[in-house]
Amino acid sequence: MLEIRKATVLDATHIALLGRITYTESHGNFIENKQNLLDYYNTNYSVAQIKKELSDKNNIFWIVFSDELPIGFAKLCLNKNHENKPDKDYCKLQRLYLLNDFIALKIGSQLQEIILQKATELNFKKIWLTAYYKNIKGIKFYEKYGFKETGSIDFFVGDTNYENLIFTKNL
Repeated sequence: MLEIRKATVLDATHIALLGRITYTESHGNFIENKQNLLDYYNTNYSVAQIKKELSDKNNIFWIVFSDELPIGFAKLCLNKNHENKPDKDYCKLQRLYLLNDFIALKIGSQLQEIILQKATELNFKKIWLTAYYKNIKGIKFYEKYGFKETGSIDFFVGDTNYENLIFTKNL
């Protein structure tokens, strides 16, 4: 049975572990320096960091379970534009990750619909995200939902810059 629900601080351990695994599955082969990748995880996917993000009222997380096993999650940042300045018209889809074994089941589409519906309910005018330019599968997924490339942004893992493309969608 599939369950998609809003995450709470009690889900932090699952999300931290899912973050590490799904990021490795989707981006790990692009990161040359594996110590940089480990440092990135220790900063961005520590349980303490995820608890902090879950406690921030400007973030909404969802977690996905299949037969009670955690298989994915998403994070929506409220009031945030692509210039990293507060903006009440913009929200950011910061993370949407599923374990590779579950991608073919179209669960990502269900999760994406929930996120877009929530952003619309909250009266945001635009939603944006970034995707690594070599992540063709992810880019095609977002384009399917009407996201358009609108620029690029630097994204560092350690001292290496991995150019990310900015995609924006009017709500």
